[in-house]
Amino acid sequence: MPDRDGASYAADMCRNITMLRGLEPAATPEEIAAAARQYVRKVSGVTTLNDATRDAFEAAIAEVAASTARLLGTLPARRQPPPTVPPLRRPSVRTCVEAKDAAARAAVAQATPAGGDPIGPTAARGR
Repeated sequence: MPDRDGASYAADMCRNITMLRGLEPAATPEEIAAAARQYVRKVSGVTTLNDATRDAFEAAIAEVAASTARLLGTLPARRQPPPTVPPLRRPSVRTCVEAKDAAARAAVAQATPAGGDPIGPTAARGR
């Protein structure tokens, strides 16, 4: 998954957005959000999030994901499955995503004092 802390997105950026219609099982919310993120990155040209771009970027992703979910829910079934497997269904990508998620959890765990609250501004947002 892409970092939300301002790290560069360029290394994770694909050239094509994967077709989600006709997948069996149907596209997951995670796959729809990943496609939305890719679309917003492509059309905006934003490769690194910062305080000036983060809110607009994340809002656009939410809007595109919601529109995509509605679209996929209203289109008729495809006669054939998509020609490629979405990246999040590929074992090598899942392994990479899980490793990044584990590293992020470990970083939060290291920053968490004995009382259990993470240190920093992100801890205050969750309250």
